[in-house]
Amino acid sequence: PPLLQRASSLSIMFGLYREYQIVLTRHISSMNPLLIGSLAAIGAGTTEAALMPLERVQTLLQITKYHDRFQNMCHALIALRRFGLREYYRGFTAVILRNGPSNVLFFGFRKPLKDALPVPHSPIGNTVNDFISGAMLGASLSTLFFPLNVVKSNMQKSLGTQFYSVWTTLWWVYEKRGRRWRNLYHGVHINYTRSFISWGIINAAYELLMQLTDHYQKRKIFYNI
Repeated sequence: PPLLQRASSLSIMFGLYREYQIVLTRHISSMNPLLIGSLAAIGAGTTEAALMPLERVQTLLQITKYHDRFQNMCHALIALRRFGLREYYRGFTAVILRNGPSNVLFFGFRKPLKDALPVPHSPIGNTVNDFISGAMLGASLSTLFFPLNVVKSNMQKSLGTQFYSVWTTLWWVYEKRGRRWRNLYHGVHINYTRSFISWGIINAAYELLMQLTDHYQKRKIFYNI
């Protein structure tokens, strides 16, 4: 589930962000570009939530008490049917609250952060800047939204039980962890390190793919293909 969910969500995040941006610019050209970018980011983040069943199954498979109950991703997805469609989307509000704002901040600060770095003098230097800007931004945002991910995981570790709101779950986790807000960040250093590396690679790879795509499009136009 992690590989399938990650690959699909990133495709939607970057691909639909650009598509939503193009559509909004075409139909509402008078709108502020910053607002268009924010709406496109929220739209992409909201669309990502459609893949939530994969994230839901991933959480269940990571919990020890379900190891004997679910054999693999497909088995878990089928087993959840008896609880109804809503069970696939347990924690939906937490995912929406995370995806929308984090996408707005990521796409909003990605270029300004890269522009603040030293000017590269080679393609490799440009890729390094893409990696650094993506890594710093991804790690910072994953840390900022880490408590929300904790809440989401606690919401999704239940199966076939009562549904609780984000705020109720947040308060429950807060109480369980000794009524200390800092305890909501247990394990954040591991998350930060992982996000720093992964988002650096993701951002650099995306920019390289965009350069290749633009180059290919220009060649098609030049040769009238």
